[in-house]
Amino acid sequence: MVSFLEPATQAKINVAVVGTGFGQKVHIPGLQANPRTEVVAVYHRDLDKAKEIAQSHHIPQACTSIEEIVALPQVQAVSISTPPFLHYEMAKIALQAGKNILLEKPTALSASEALDLYQLALANNVVATVDFEFRFVPAWQHLAELLAQNYIGQIRLIKIDWLVSSRADATKPWNWYARKDRGGGALGALGSHTFDYIHWLFGAVRRLSAQLSTAVAVRPDAISGEMKSVDADDSCMLMLELANGTPCNVCISACTYQGRGHWIEIYGDRGTLVLGSNNQKDYVHGFHLWASLDGQPLTEIEIPKRLAFEQTYTDGRIAPFIRVVDNWVAGIERGTAITPALKEGVYSQLLMDLSHQSHARRCWVDVPELENFLLGS
Repeated sequence: MVSFLEPATQAKINVAVVGTGFGQKVHIPGLQANPRTEVVAVYHRDLDKAKEIAQSHHIPQACTSIEEIVALPQVQAVSISTPPFLHYEMAKIALQAGKNILLEKPTALSASEALDLYQLALANNVVATVDFEFRFVPAWQHLAELLAQNYIGQIRLIKIDWLVSSRADATKPWNWYARKDRGGGALGALGSHTFDYIHWLFGAVRRLSAQLSTAVAVRPDAISGEMKSVDADDSCMLMLELANGTPCNVCISACTYQGRGHWIEIYGDRGTLVLGSNNQKDYVHGFHLWASLDGQPLTEIEIPKRLAFEQTYTDGRIAPFIRVVDNWVAGIERGTAITPALKEGVYSQLLMDLSHQSHARRCWVDVPELENFLLGS
């Protein structure tokens, strides 16, 4: 007799995909590759485009509104990968309809919006997660294990560089990414990840200071060619003091030709850990981990095979996304909270909001404890 708990006999969870840019590149292939999910519907505001996408990916239902998506009785869950300014309203509608959600980062346009989504998920007893995929990358997972083991002792300093060239070309067309009020900018795109993994790896932040800048101040409109103003940041300099007093220095830029990539240096009283990748084309592929104890030379550490992806893809984001989905599905099947969830999305968004406040006020700002913020105190 086959147990109903075995994967071979479990019914798949039916998911609708909302957002077809990143959604087509990562969400659809990732969900279709996952043995526990079935993509049953796709959203695009243009019906012909929605039908074209549905047909090309063998998805049975094409929809032109989030209301139409959540009205489908077969849809149990919704993945949302639209631009940030659409996240709140779309996620709110899905949560109010009792659908489980997988939401791209940044969570929303403000911490208050993110908090509202968190409370809606609790009230409707649904499982919601945010696509913080670095938590699911093998080299990052091994780094987390070493830190948990106190491998380098008490941490004295954390230094993070994330320098890429995605917005370095000034002829790249103006779009929502160029607008602060639409959730554009390097802080939202990259800083949202950074704030999440700082919290995951090192704990809460006590206070922060931020300086945001825009190197490319105008960009051409894709249709008219008219030069339009850019008010979203393309570089961020952040200083953080963690709750335990550890200093953390962060430099993020999306406008650095041949930037060094993504690196974390962690200096402790017993040694050093360095995680990094100089891959400019794929921000998940290429990470290596080095360690030094007692002043010895840095030596690369082999990542345990037990942490390796079962399969890798040309687009490195798909493999960790599948693990995000695995985690999400496990929570849905158990009916229990998971990590990362909207709670972590709220914290990342809170730190982004405070970074904008710090920049505007040109001063350090205190960070409330997450539990207090969630309770509104």
